[in-house]
Amino acid sequence: MFIGHNAIAFDARPAAPRTSLGVLTAAVMLPDLIWPIFLLFGIEHVRIDPQATRLSPLDFYDYPWTHSLLMTAAWAAAFALLYFAFTRYGRGAWLVGACVISHWVLDFLVHRPDLPLWPYGPRVGLGLWNHPGAAICLESAIFVVGVAVYLWRTRARDRIGTIAFWAFVIFLAAIYAMSANGAPPPSARAVAIVGLAGWLLPLWAAWFDRHREVV
Repeated sequence: MFIGHNAIAFDARPAAPRTSLGVLTAAVMLPDLIWPIFLLFGIEHVRIDPQATRLSPLDFYDYPWTHSLLMTAAWAAAFALLYFAFTRYGRGAWLVGACVISHWVLDFLVHRPDLPLWPYGPRVGLGLWNHPGAAICLESAIFVVGVAVYLWRTRARDRIGTIAFWAFVIFLAAIYAMSANGAPPPSARAVAIVGLAGWLLPLWAAWFDRHREVV
């Protein structure tokens, strides 16, 4: 799951008007933001296997600290508490934590049984990536709904709020299309390095969100 995670951030934004879309985007992406760092330091591992699933060539055989259900809950609690410590905004803190948890839930839909319930525990996953048409339709629909909710419940204050927002949406859609139809990456290290670019997305989202307001 990729743009489906971002859709949850769009959906959640109106529920906590004082919480930036940038924070929510970081929350829904958090396991995937930490994961490339853990890959580079050898804490977790991934293999390139074009036969892993029909849609993704990545064999996620070792990622207990970022993508197990228990650790996702721990990251969610940590991020929510950190957010609350800085803002004292309870509703936003609860929403931030829920957004982190949503990452595991959406991944459960598409991953084959490679998501641990706890580090090195039983692995689960419904495997929708082995049904590319269904997976792409589901994720695209989730994304369209998220974008529609954000557009309905916010309005641009200026041109940045419009242009930068649509550029973000188009960029996400283009990256998703390329990843669904592109060649497998050359190495696990390349996956990690490209994954680090994901840290720019929350910053981008925070930028255009400051130029929009909840209505």
